[in-house]
Parts: sequence; C-alpha cells; structure tokens
Amino acid sequence: MQTRLVEKYQSRPEGREAEAILRTCVHCGFCTATCPTYQTLHDERDGPRGRIYLIRQLLEGGEVTERTRTHLDRCLSCRSCETTCPSGVKYGRLLDIGRGLLDEALPRLPQTRLLHWGLRQVLPWPRRFTPLLRLGQAVRPLLPASLRQKLPPRQPASPWPRQRQARVMLALAGCVQAGAAPNTNAAAARVLDRLGITLVEAPGAGCCGAVSYHLGAHAEGLDFMRRNIDAWWPALEAGAETLVMTASGCGAMVKEYGQLLRDDPAYADKARRVSELCRDVSEVLLAEDLSRLPLQPLTGRTAVHCPCTLQHALKLNGVLEQVLERVGVELAHTTEKHLCCGSAGTYSLLQPRLSRTLQARKLRALSVDAPVRIVTANIGCQLHLGSQADVPVMHWIELLDAACRQQPSTTGQPS
Repeated sequence: MQTRLVEKYQSRPEGREAEAILRTCVHCGFCTATCPTYQTLHDERDGPRGRIYLIRQLLEGGEVTERTRTHLDRCLSCRSCETTCPSGVKYGRLLDIGRGLLDEALPRLPQTRLLHWGLRQVLPWPRRFTPLLRLGQAVRPLLPASLRQKLPPRQPASPWPRQRQARVMLALAGCVQAGAAPNTNAAAARVLDRLGITLVEAPGAGCCGAVSYHLGAHAEGLDFMRRNIDAWWPALEAGAETLVMTASGCGAMVKEYGQLLRDDPAYADKARRVSELCRDVSEVLLAEDLSRLPLQPLTGRTAVHCPCTLQHALKLNGVLEQVLERVGVELAHTTEKHLCCGSAGTYSLLQPRLSRTLQARKLRALSVDAPVRIVTANIGCQLHLGSQADVPVMHWIELLDAACRQQPSTTGQPS
C-alpha cells in the first residue's frame, strides 16, 4: 500500500513505523473472512482492511471524524487477521498507533475520557479493584441482573507449595486475575511443584500494562512495563529461568516489551530479555515430563477455548490441546475456534452489544458436543464466558491441578 505521510507524522518514530506496516498490506481482503466484527456487522470499515484505510487517511492528513473513531474502537484487537494475512501485516501494532494518534488529532468527548480514566484507575490496581470486587460480591443479590451477571462468585485463595525446588520460575500476579481468580496461579504453582519447579510472584510486579496501553495511554502503559521489569530483574539475575504467564493476555503484552521499549536506553536490553524469557504456562508444561504428574481420570468431555491472545498474538494455537491430550483429558469437539469470545480486555465494558453477540456465538461453538466444562487460558475470557455459560468455566491449569491424585503439603506463597 503506497502512502504519503504528512510531515508531522513522518517525523515521528510511530508514524514511520505505521508507514512501514501500511506498505506491507496488499489489499487482498483475506483478513475480512476471519474478522469477528466484519462477520457480524458486514461493513468494510469494521474489518481490518477498512480500518487500515482509515488509519492511512489519518496519517496522510485526511479528514477524521467520530465515525472514524467508532470503527477503530469496534476492533477487538483479537489479531485473527494477522493469522490469516499472507503478507504478515502487523495489524495489532498499527491499530495501537492509529488509535493513539487519532486521540491526539481528535480528542475524545469528556465523558468518554472520564470513563477510560476510571477504568485505568481501577482495573490495573489490585488494591483498588479487589476491594471493589469484594463489595460487589457482598451485595450481589441486590444488584440489577445486568451487573450480577458480570460479577463472578468469590473464589477463595488456595495454598501454595511449601517446599523450595532447585528450579525457580517467576509468575505475574496480574491485576484482575489476582482478585477474581486467585486460585489460578496457586494451581499453576502446585502443578509445577510436582514437576520439580518452584513458582514465585515477584513483589512489586503488577499489571502488565495492557489496560492502559490499549486504551491509548501509551506512556502510562510503558510505566507499568518498566515497574515490572524492575520487580523481575533481581530474580532473573539470581537464576529464575522463565517468566510464566497464566493469563495469555498478559503474556501477549509482555512478549512486546522488547519492541515497545526498544528506544528506551535504560530499559531496552532488559525489556528484550524479559520478552525472550516470557512463556505461557502451556508452553512450559509441554516441555516437561508430564508422566510425573499423579493424575486420575476426569469424567466427561472438556471444551477448550483458545483465547485470541494465545492463538493469534502468541502463535500457540493447539499447544493447550496438546498438553491436555497428553494427560488424558477427553476433548469435546468445538467450532469457529478462530473467532473471539468478545471479552477482549475492556471491550466487554466499552462495546457491550457487540461483545454479547460474540459471547453468545462463542458459547454455541463451544457447546456443540455437550461438554461438562469449558477451560480457557485467559482471565478475561474466563469471566466473560462464565457469566453466561451453562457449564463451569475455569482456567485449564485448575483442571489439571484438580486431576492430580496426590496433594503435596502446602502453605502460603513462597517468598
């Protein structure tokens, strides 16, 4: 795609990066066939190719309006288009740049800015989010049905292994997952402990930065990334071998630290190293001898939901299924595996109508073989699907942990 950027964007690094991405697009339209919003709305501007034209129009100095923003905001950032694209267009990165530059050229309405600010002040901060979640859970029967559905039941934190193994890996506590599903990292720690690996959460590490960055607050998102690197670095220098991600959305973000901080002289090398060491927990287990796990058979078929961040961003489509099949889990048949469930970070809050449509479609696709449970690999998908599913929805590592016959002695999280 030929472009003629105006000077104010040609002189900026993100403008030149966007131009390089635009030039890789050959207008083929293969992306529209796998785009959830295009498949739902049937509008070229609500597909990747149309949004690429809108971003090019912005960079070339053309007119941009609130309609431009509407079409960009409707994108889920699922990156299914990247999996389909024969030219390797880095659409997700282009969208982040385009949204950020559009917010500069055409500031959002005050009420929208306030909503985005509120989300950024709550969701990435566990000490703010978790108390508010607990309050909502306490008064759940009194809330309107629409709010009750969004609130997950309270999940008690379960114990971490007591012993310290020779091998050590780091886990990210995260933000929403730490309050809404504290058992996820604990279950991962127990499974890894049975394989001779100690999992620890580094004090000071928090939100991966995705909430702020994808809401256009790029500088704020980069600050979250730097804080995490500072928190992880002593443990990495002491020999921790891997950064284990139990939320694929966080993993997709951490994998981009090296790219996003490449021009920061104080953090470029560390960020690149952190991205290199980042692994989804499914990758970690696939490389281990799973016959060491004392597993007991599970009854009923399990439907696997592979989050967009796992299959399209991290390019790990099928890895989760391989792990579960290796340990004897009977997998249910599912359809439309490439389509997003509609969670997509804050999307379910900011685009509720489209999100609900995609949620219903995904639940139908996951339920065609009458599974007794649904497993996923990302906290947002877990909460979103679980709010409407007829069967339990859990993180797959919890299922694996529950299938282990022998329970090691446990206590609080190791330091």
